[in-house]
Amino acid sequence: MIKEYRLKMGLTQEELAEKLDISTRHLQRIEANICSTKIEMLIKIIQVLKIEDKDVLKMLKIKK
Repeated sequence: MIKEYRLKMGLTQEELAEKLDISTRHLQRIEANICSTKIEMLIKIIQVLKIEDKDVLKMLKIKK
């Protein structure tokens, strides 16, 4: 879902990683659900990508 929103906003992984102040590799892992992320980073991703509330709930449900 993060990748979908990133692409909708026309951002590359490098651009989004820079906005989030993380490495591109870390963002790749987050997008692929290979690693978990802290709530602070999740909030930052939601704000930067302007993810809708209903999609945030879906994302949290999937992560369980």
